Amino acid sequence: MKMRKKSDLPSKICAHCGLPFAWRKKWERDWENVKFCSDRCRRAGPAAPGA
Repeated sequence: MKMRKKSDLPSKICAHCGLPFAWRKKWERDWENVKFCSDRCRRAGPAAPGA
C-alpha cells in the first residue's frame, strides 16, 4: 500500500467542536457515518445552535 500525505486524505468538520479532522484507517468501513473527531466529542453530542 502506498503511503499518502495527510493533506491528501478526505476530511470532515466535527459536529460538536467544529474543527476539521482527517480520515483514519479505523474509520475505513464507516467513513460515511463518522460525525465526530473523537470519543470526547461523540459523548458530548452535537453542539447547541449558537454555541
